[in-house]
Amino acid sequence: MTDLSADVLEFLVCPACHGRFTWDYEASELICSSSDCGLAYPLRGGIPILLVDEARKPSAE
Repeated sequence: MTDLSADVLEFLVCPACHGRFTWDYEASELICSSSDCGLAYPLRGGIPILLVDEARKPSAE
């Protein structure tokens, strides 16, 4: 499973800042929608890994 249902996504929040997530289909990541945070959390085996130490920092573009 590589997708999360909209119902599940509605209840998940970023553990770092409590912001809402958006789903990045290409990267299979949950992206924090907060402009101050923006951490990207991976999915492994269809399970979101919501650990700040496992999150990818946003790239400065």
